[in-house]
Amino acid sequence: AKVGEIPEESGRTFEVDARLLAVFYSQGAYHAIDDLCPHAGASLGAGHVENCVVICPLHAWRFDVRDGTWCDNRRMQVDAFEVRVVGDEIQVSTEPKPRVQVSDPPRSNR
Repeated sequence: AKVGEIPEESGRTFEVDARLLAVFYSQGAYHAIDDLCPHAGASLGAGHVENCVVICPLHAWRFDVRDGTWCDNRRMQVDAFEVRVVGDEIQVSTEPKPRVQVSDPPRSNR
């Protein structure tokens, strides 16, 4: 995609190496995650975006576009990808970023 093609607080879906990726422009930066919601396979690129969170258009699951984590359970994620801007071109890596490791809170001994 070209800079300016994705309006602020929105996303678009692109095929990159036979994989569908959702590219978002939110809070002045570009972000890319897997386009398919793991719940029912809806396109996250078609979702509503606000403050770096995309809301799945099918069942309103919310994902952080910066790292792909599900906002209601940070242990669940979709793949996220590095994005860079070269000139007026938005470029997305074909390799997913390392996943964020979220541990469970400590258990009480009661």
